[in-house]
Amino acid sequence: MSKQGAKEGRPAGRPTWMEESQRWRATGIKVPDIQDLAKRLRVAPQQGRIWLDDQRMMLMHISNLGSLRQELIESLGKERARGLVTRIGYQAGARDAAMTRKVRANLSTYDDFLAGPQLVSLEGIVHCEAVGLHIDVERGEYFGDFYLVDCAEAEAHVATYGIGNEGVCWMLVGYACGFTSAFMGRPILWREVECRSMGHQKCRVVGKPVEEWEDADDDLRFLQIGDFVKWTTNADKTAPVTSRVAARLSSAETNSFGMVGVSAGFNTVCHMVKKVAPTEATVIFLGESGVGKEIFANNLHQLSARSKGPFVAVNCAAIPEHLMESELFGVEKGGFTGATASRPGRFERADGGTLFLDEIGTLSFTAQGKLLRAIQEGEIERVGDSRMRKVDVRLIAATNVNLREEVKAGTFREDLFFRLNVFPIKVPPLRERRDDIPLMMNWFLQRFIRKHNKPITGFRERAVDALINYEWPGNVRELENMIERAVILAEEGGALDLGHLFTTGEEMDTTSFTLNRSGGIALADEKMPDQYASLPVPTTMPGLEETESAILRAAITETNGNLSKAARLFGITRPKLAYRLRKYGIAV
Repeated sequence: MSKQGAKEGRPAGRPTWMEESQRWRATGIKVPDIQDLAKRLRVAPQQGRIWLDDQRMMLMHISNLGSLRQELIESLGKERARGLVTRIGYQAGARDAAMTRKVRANLSTYDDFLAGPQLVSLEGIVHCEAVGLHIDVERGEYFGDFYLVDCAEAEAHVATYGIGNEGVCWMLVGYACGFTSAFMGRPILWREVECRSMGHQKCRVVGKPVEEWEDADDDLRFLQIGDFVKWTTNADKTAPVTSRVAARLSSAETNSFGMVGVSAGFNTVCHMVKKVAPTEATVIFLGESGVGKEIFANNLHQLSARSKGPFVAVNCAAIPEHLMESELFGVEKGGFTGATASRPGRFERADGGTLFLDEIGTLSFTAQGKLLRAIQEGEIERVGDSRMRKVDVRLIAATNVNLREEVKAGTFREDLFFRLNVFPIKVPPLRERRDDIPLMMNWFLQRFIRKHNKPITGFRERAVDALINYEWPGNVRELENMIERAVILAEEGGALDLGHLFTTGEEMDTTSFTLNRSGGIALADEKMPDQYASLPVPTTMPGLEETESAILRAAITETNGNLSKAARLFGITRPKLAYRLRKYGIAV
């Protein structure tokens, strides 16, 4: 039996997964009809296309899957191949979770969740049988125990390598982690405890929150969940990254801040930072406001040989132009009116360490010229002084504007741009790495529970759905602020809901309105608990015309353009529906 299957995977005092499975036996759970998912599958052989909802799919021979796995294992090694396949599965699961939220938005929690196991069946990968299942999104409680019957992934592996001593359903385990984490709004870790590759009749997987597993880092390393956290004075820098992640995914120190992620975009940035950190190269972080450029810069400093030196951060946009020179380079007593004492500038204060210049694109042309000289010569001159001072500083910059375009427009010096552009690192916006959102939701929730000493159980289902599908114009900073605000607004011992989160003008996606299968119109989870009745209604709730237009579009999509069928859904005549479509300019 594999190491995964042999160990119980539980902290002291907790029940084993077998005891949990017995407690939450799935005998009373009725599996919903799969037709609502099956009709999302569309095949156009003349065009060479297959779609599942809005995602393009493809058929693959199992023998080809086996060959692909063999190539990966033999070229990359088993550990790296397993990690790659697991992460591909994670991303597929997270995307499918977003789709099932739309399809079964007005059904029960269990019907909604079971769409995941049904989708992998629809995709021809495996048939899932629930052995034990418990879901409470509001309290953050989850337990799942599933048999994987006739798994294509195990079949492909066994055909190549035969029977072994460990589980091989790597992609399915990753899929389950991604789907369940996105569904719950917190990291859920799955393990394969039985597998056909080990001689069992069926494969079997068990899923629980990360902190409930023993040695979670054994599995997290395959997901490559990265953590970039500002070190505290007591932080153990010698501990493996995954060991720190396992602990921090469920808790956060009150005096630290940081980010976690599993997406390809996040891990690419992590990789680039780790590559350049040991060098002395100038680094510039590119990306929208709020993506966490300063956190990455801080961690680059902590990973560098200068980590014992100071890290000095300067927001260039916050310093008036006439004070920029004295702030950067310092001032001598009497250097200008009001300079009653000599003081060092940011360059001197960062001597032996790192100087981080945020929003560097806002510097005036004059300041740019003086900064260029300081970088080239490695020396500065205080305002009102007559001597040059040597400084040993590593420069890290950040900007949310396109400096190449600024150079073309004549607002940024070309020579300074090339001095800064030694090692650019692009930090993608949060909307392009939605796989990270459940991890960040949990990270910030635990952090603010501790900060405000206020027990919160978790998120309501519709809150999870809204957070994962929101466009995040303010990126990670907006997510952080939104969750802190929600923790303050929520009742102690309760869960965070939409009324706690979206309160300051955020534009919510009107696709949260769904068609009820019985023929009416419904909002996902229509009942509003009494404790939320007194909360202010968000001022940006979609207007009547916007809502009606969204619902009409949804009806046309639902009926594949059949106006008569769409009219019957609304209980109106076809001409009336056609009139309303023309009113909103909706083409059929």
